[in-house]
Amino acid sequence: MQYHTMTGGGGGGDTSKTTKLERYNSYIRRVNSTKLLQASSKLLFRVTLLVALLLIFFFTLNYPPLSPSSSSDHHHHHLHSANSLLSSAFYGSGAAWEKQVRRSSTPRRPNGFSVLVTGAAGFVGSHCSLALKKRGDGVLGLDNFNPYYDPSLKRARQQLLASHGVYIVDGDINDADLLHKLFDMVPFSHILHLAAQAGVRYAMQNPLSYVNSNIAGFVTLLEVAKAADPQPAIVWASSSSVYGLNTQVPFSESDRTDRPASLYAATKKAGEAIAHTYNHIYGLSMTGLRFFTVYGPWGRPDMAYFFFTKDILQGKGINVYVTQEDKEVARDFTYIDDIVKGCVGALDTAEKSTGKAGKKQAPAQLRVYNLGNTAPVTVGKLVGILESLLGTKAKKHVIKMPRNGDVPYTHANVSQAYRDFAYKPATDLAAGLTKFVKWYVGYYGIQSRVKKEIHVHADD
Repeated sequence: MQYHTMTGGGGGGDTSKTTKLERYNSYIRRVNSTKLLQASSKLLFRVTLLVALLLIFFFTLNYPPLSPSSSSDHHHHHLHSANSLLSSAFYGSGAAWEKQVRRSSTPRRPNGFSVLVTGAAGFVGSHCSLALKKRGDGVLGLDNFNPYYDPSLKRARQQLLASHGVYIVDGDINDADLLHKLFDMVPFSHILHLAAQAGVRYAMQNPLSYVNSNIAGFVTLLEVAKAADPQPAIVWASSSSVYGLNTQVPFSESDRTDRPASLYAATKKAGEAIAHTYNHIYGLSMTGLRFFTVYGPWGRPDMAYFFFTKDILQGKGINVYVTQEDKEVARDFTYIDDIVKGCVGALDTAEKSTGKAGKKQAPAQLRVYNLGNTAPVTVGKLVGILESLLGTKAKKHVIKMPRNGDVPYTHANVSQAYRDFAYKPATDLAAGLTKFVKWYVGYYGIQSRVKKEIHVHADD
């Protein structure tokens, strides 16, 4: 019994020692863990600091201080924090990027323009950029390649422009730092502002995208332009949508535009009011162009003629709208080459801005023009032309136009544009659609009877 008791007593002592040892080891582990965490934190902090210093050093080398500007706005801009310096990393790759920007912006013809084209990877923007570059002007594009429609089409346009020496900066018109940097590098004589959130129906899904692009983005661009030395002349895209519920036809620039039928139209009308303000206060030369349903090769996939072509070829049904009163919907379809002539004509006749250091010195030019085809065509006739070109009957569903902001009829009076820069549309819808379908089947690699049809029509 004694042995048993001693063994039991001895066992209790061992357990106590074991428990104390475990507690001590646990304490040591916690201490070591805390020390390790502190050491890791210090190491991480030092590494982060070192990386930050290396980045600042790298970007300082690649982005040397820019020449001082007489503008107080620019002076304020150059005092921006290191955060702005770091963000400029995303604009390109230092000296090589700046070289591309300057090369693309430099005109080759005597007294040629240096034009910043916003929305340059877009439909109208890419065509205008190409036309200006081909005649010897310097052209720099700016585009954010947003996914409103397939960005791969925008990238293909970018490649086309690159092959002709036009560089497109991947950036947003709301990025004031980027815009200031571009204007510090290049003395742009003109801005062709075509960047916008387009489309009527999409406004019901994403209204703020229209405010962000068409209003805030426009103001950001004008703020930078007003402070530039020299101030550029600005030609920008308004829209026939501003005529809204107007029923007086054809639409003339003097008609009422205070009854927009869609948010898109309202933001474009707001743009016209904003343009007036910056012209009045800061002396910016402003020309607004009201486009009427532009179509053609490299067009926008969200436009009816484009997705009709796609759906007819795929054997899908298409919706052909009529008004609530069962009247046919008609549009003043305007071929892209005619729109380009109008844009270039507006640039050529734009007078210089009159402001200096952000202050107006004298009255400045303020204009607005319709750019249309002057010959409205019903959507039914559009479908008939496509059926003939594609050699396929469309599966038409005739339905009432939804109350989503679309208007039933557009018709442009272009007499003012003709008077001021000889604008005269030269392409009818059948000829324009023939060129579009030829591009479409080539771009998307469609091998069918379409190509034979196109060649026949092209030869007519």
